Amino acid sequence: MGVVVDYWKLFAFLVISVHVQVLNSQNLNCNPEDLRALNDFAKGLESRINSWGKNSDCCNWVGVLCESSIKLGLNGSSVWDKKVVGLELGDRSLSGNLSDALDGFDQLRYLNLSHNSFTGMLPVKLFSLLNLEVLDLSDNHFSGSITVDINLPAITYFDVSVNYFAGAFPAGFGNCTSLQHLSLDSNNLSGNLPDDLWMLKQLNTLHIQGNSISGSLIGVANLSNLVKLDLSQNSFSHTLPNIFASLRKLEYFNAHSNFLSGFLPTSLLNSPTIQFLNLRNNSFEGSLNLNWTNMVSLRFLDLGSNQFRGPIPDSLSSCRELRFLNLARNYLNSSVPDSFKNLHALSFLSLSNTSLHKISSTLEAVQHCKNLTTLILSINFHGEEIPDANFEFKSLQALIIPNSRLTGSIPYWLSSSTKLQLLDLSWNRLVGTIPDWFSQLESLFYLDLSRNSLSGEIPIGLTQMPSLIDRNISFENPLAAPLFMKRGLSARGMQYNRILSFPPTLKLSCNMLSGQVLPEFGNLKKLHLLDLQSNHLEGPIPPELSGMESLEVLDLSHNNLSGMIPSSLTSLSFLSRFCVAYNHLFGKVPAGGQFSTFPCSSFEGNHDLQDLGCNVHPTSKSEPWESPPSGNDEEESNVAIFGPTFGVGVTAGFTVTVLICFMSGMFMPPVRQGRSCRAAIHNQ
Repeated sequence: MGVVVDYWKLFAFLVISVHVQVLNSQNLNCNPEDLRALNDFAKGLESRINSWGKNSDCCNWVGVLCESSIKLGLNGSSVWDKKVVGLELGDRSLSGNLSDALDGFDQLRYLNLSHNSFTGMLPVKLFSLLNLEVLDLSDNHFSGSITVDINLPAITYFDVSVNYFAGAFPAGFGNCTSLQHLSLDSNNLSGNLPDDLWMLKQLNTLHIQGNSISGSLIGVANLSNLVKLDLSQNSFSHTLPNIFASLRKLEYFNAHSNFLSGFLPTSLLNSPTIQFLNLRNNSFEGSLNLNWTNMVSLRFLDLGSNQFRGPIPDSLSSCRELRFLNLARNYLNSSVPDSFKNLHALSFLSLSNTSLHKISSTLEAVQHCKNLTTLILSINFHGEEIPDANFEFKSLQALIIPNSRLTGSIPYWLSSSTKLQLLDLSWNRLVGTIPDWFSQLESLFYLDLSRNSLSGEIPIGLTQMPSLIDRNISFENPLAAPLFMKRGLSARGMQYNRILSFPPTLKLSCNMLSGQVLPEFGNLKKLHLLDLQSNHLEGPIPPELSGMESLEVLDLSHNNLSGMIPSSLTSLSFLSRFCVAYNHLFGKVPAGGQFSTFPCSSFEGNHDLQDLGCNVHPTSKSEPWESPPSGNDEEESNVAIFGPTFGVGVTAGFTVTVLICFMSGMFMPPVRQGRSCRAAIHNQ
């Protein structure tokens, strides 16, 4: 699909470039009117473009494309002339305003000013350049509304996405009968789509996501050549019209984060061409137990955060090309059908918060998905015992099953998942000891076993994990991260609810671990976060912890630690969050390094600590335990997920690679911190 999107833009640029090479051998100077227009264009820039103005032949200037043409001379004879036909000035750190100087290029066919910092409104004359074929002004700071009727009869590629345009959707596209690619996404446009938009018979790509557009979608049925349609993050409501039988070339349809409701149209479920379907974060309803057998091309399906009911349909296993499947936050109230073992291409599966049951049969089925790299089953199987069978997940990189009240112990079959990189079993009721074989998982860099009932001493194997000692942490494949964003915000002003990448982490907090803090933790030079709070650890804080040279967060609070805080910890130059509250520490708090930046709450509850310059003796001890999230948090219901980045090639192969995110929204809502040391760390 990505190949189709920019095909015409690339083709036009190559054709024009060939003409440039031909006329460079003819020793012609550029047209005087074009030279004047370029100088006027340059006056609106706040910085100079290298090579512009250094010679009189503007066709030799950076980013200027010219083409030879014939005109009549003074004596009536034919003479060759060079005209500016293109400006290729994308991603050159340019800023300033566009003036009406562009109107001086009467042969301009290609204009690319994308990925710069231009501001202000667009000149009216820009929309009446009769020869313009490619216009790309994306990713700038243009603003205002486009109120003039667009009259670009030769235009094939029109992209003004990721700007600050507001007001109604522009009118006049009906005049652009050759238009193939139209992108106005990530602006502040509102109102209904104009009727003349449905006259674009050649249109194959329509991107209008990230606005506040509403109204009827019935006219989309007229866009019979449409291949890619993205309506996501708008204000479309009511039911999705039954129009997909007319869209026989449609491969990509994205309508996530709108206000759509009702049942899925039958023509959509019968589409043999759709490869990407994302309807997440709407209010669709009805049973998912539908016939999916006709969607033979489907590779990406995201129906998460709707009001669908179960059971999970057996017929989904007919979608043999399926790579990505998200049904999270629906009421499926079923088990995973055994037929899922036929989804051999499946790489990402999220069934979080769907009232699943029978964890044993679920794992039995999905272990046969040999390409499965990400499995998310959080907030399900309440009270069931995690099975310790002979499961094999040879490709699994991320396993997330938090907040399910699972019983039993950490299963041994995980030790054979040698590609595992992220493991989250937090907020359960697991018992027993932490196994020593975690050191055998050479790729594991994120381990969260917090808020269980694990006991015994911390195994030495946790201090020998290769990925936390000397390896650069990265996934084996190029991954695109789903980004969490409040509904209604544009892409320009994203406010993320989570970090963009996971820090190397060990979270063992809120268990019943005993013994001492191992000095060997100092070997973990790549570790960023170590959380051992709310256990029964005792003894001194080892000075060897200063060996964790990448450490950013260290929480040892709510234990029975004694002795002094080692002065060696002042050498941890990246340490930004530190808490040893509610132990039995004494002596002076070390001076230097990052310690002057930590709040008094990081040290409270240690009655013999000295020289803090603040009150470290609160009247009551904070409660370290928190209630587990329910999965129905009000804040979570307003969270949408962006991504993952997805491309579908018309003839090229296809790979889904995803970085899972389970710190917020899709899997677990943000934890509301209490008045404990954790609250201090959360707010630092």
